[in-house]
Formats: sequence, structure tokens, C-alpha cells
Amino acid sequence: MWLNVFWFLIIAFLWVGYFVLEGFDFGVGALLRLVGRDEKGRRVLINTIGPIWDGNEVWLITAGAFTFAAFPEWYASMFSGFYLALLVILVCLIARGVAFEYRGKGHSDRWRARWDLVILITSWLLALLWGVAFGNIVRGVPLNADHQYVGTFFDLLNPFALLMGLTTLGLFLTHGSVFLALKTTAQIRDRARGFALRLGPFVVLLLAAVVIWQRTFRGNVFSVGLGALAVVALVVALVITRTGRDGWAFIASIVATGALTSGWFAAMYPDVLPSNLNETWSLTIDNASSTPYTLTVMTWVALAFAPFVLAYQAWSYWVFRRRISAKQIPESPTSVPAH
Repeated sequence: MWLNVFWFLIIAFLWVGYFVLEGFDFGVGALLRLVGRDEKGRRVLINTIGPIWDGNEVWLITAGAFTFAAFPEWYASMFSGFYLALLVILVCLIARGVAFEYRGKGHSDRWRARWDLVILITSWLLALLWGVAFGNIVRGVPLNADHQYVGTFFDLLNPFALLMGLTTLGLFLTHGSVFLALKTTAQIRDRARGFALRLGPFVVLLLAAVVIWQRTFRGNVFSVGLGALAVVALVVALVITRTGRDGWAFIASIVATGALTSGWFAAMYPDVLPSNLNETWSLTIDNASSTPYTLTVMTWVALAFAPFVLAYQAWSYWVFRRRISAKQIPESPTSVPAH
């Protein structure tokens, strides 16, 4: 039994890490044209996440792999029921990664503008769609007695899930703005701080609304406490941002994002995919898990290799910790070389 709980906590931790790290990543991409208003400004924004964005996505890959291995029933029901929605997310992730890599391959303004648009659209969509997906998971989906999804794609577009999507979109935009204020200088930093302060109060209201609404149909003292912590931490982040203490503001923003995500899993436990047709048809950490032998082997492998992966990622963040200025960005070539 303790292995089931352990792996539920591990998967929750991976999703928390993914949304904390990729959350500001999505925010930076979504702000590409709003904060980076010229070519140098946009290159500054891309350079703030250039060395780390692909490493952030490792958390998603690992969460998916561990879900497949530790809770195969959860993986099967979720990926079959959310097939079209997850396909859209996958296409956005692929297109966004390609855009980061290909943006600098051409030397015309039109070439860069097209890839900028791809980064912009996919970042907005991903920030929205991940919230919609987890809004459905927390709320519960139509699972029958065989743990099969019996709803339609449009069942996923319910009011609570859409509100959750708007909340994660606003939260990631604010998170990204605070990150940019920490990583940039001069006008770009001022624009990022100003955007966070203008958008932040609306996000606080959305966050409070989704926490209260979640409590009406699925919640416990832990999920409500974590939701309240997320609201308070976001308020603190905005207050500190106004004072110009960017490092502390970013830490508060991390707490807000992490507390919201942790609250989702606290609300679900011991379910992993609740059924809103009949509570007894829900997938739980017991009926969705792999065999004890499988979980035991996974535990030893994770304990052996996870510290090295975490240490490497922490080291990469430390190496690229300094602020980036537009003065450090060379002029971009405006024509393609003849060869």
C-alpha cells in the first residue's frame, strides 16, 4: 500500500515541478510580443529560457512515463478519454520546440516573425489547455464501471475546466512576467514588472474563484489549505514585485504555482481519475496501480538516478542565473547569405 502512495506522491511532485518550471516558460513565450517589442527585445526573452526550456519538458516526459509504469489503468483511461485534447497539446509542444530551434536559422524579418507567431500561439494554448485538462481530472470525468471514458470531447469543455484553464493561463503569464523581471534589465524589466502588476489582481480573483468552486464538489482540508496558500503567495508576489525585489517575488510566484498544482492532487487523493457518474467507478491508487514487484523495482531505479538528474538541472539553472540585457544582443542579419 505504501508504494502506491509513494508513487502517487512522486507523480504529483513531477507535475508540480513541470508547472513551476514550464509555467514561467509558457509565460515568457506568451509575452514575446507584449514585452519584447522589437527584435532585440524578443531575442532577450528567448535567451532567458533558451538554455532551460527543453530541460523543463523532461518533467512532463518523466511524469507520463512513471504514470504508464506505476498506474497503467490511469494512463490508459486518461489518454483514451482525452485523446483529442492531448493530441492538440502534443502538436503544440512539438511546434513550439521547432519554433525555438528554427527561429534563428533564417535571416529575414518575415522568417522570424512567422516563428514568433508559432511560439506565441502555442504558449497561450498550452497554458490554457493544461488547466482545462487538470480541471477535468479534479472535477471528475464520465467513467463507466469498466473504467472507460464514455463522454465526448465537448464534455471536457465544462465551465469549471474552462475557468481552471483561464486561471492557469493568467497564472503562467504572471509567473513569466515575474521571471522576466528577475532575468532582464532596463525597459524590458520595467515592461515585465508593469504587466505583472496590471494582470496580477485579476489572476488573484480567478485563483480564489477556482479554489472556492473546487471545494464545493471535491476538496478536503489539505486541498483547501493549499489553494488558500496559492492565493496568498500570489498576492505576496505582486506586493514584492512592486518593491523591485525580483528574486523574492519569483520565489513567491513559485509557491503560488506549486501550491495550486499540489492542491489538485490533494483534492483527488485517493483517486487518480474520479468518475462523476458513480464514485465507486473511480480509478484509485489501488485499482489503477501496477504489481508490487513493478513498483519496488521502479522505486530502486528512481532512488538511484533521480538525485543526479535533479542536481544537473539545478546546476544548469545556476550557470545561467545572470540577467540578460539588450546591449548584449548583437544586431541580427537581415538577408540570407548567398550560399
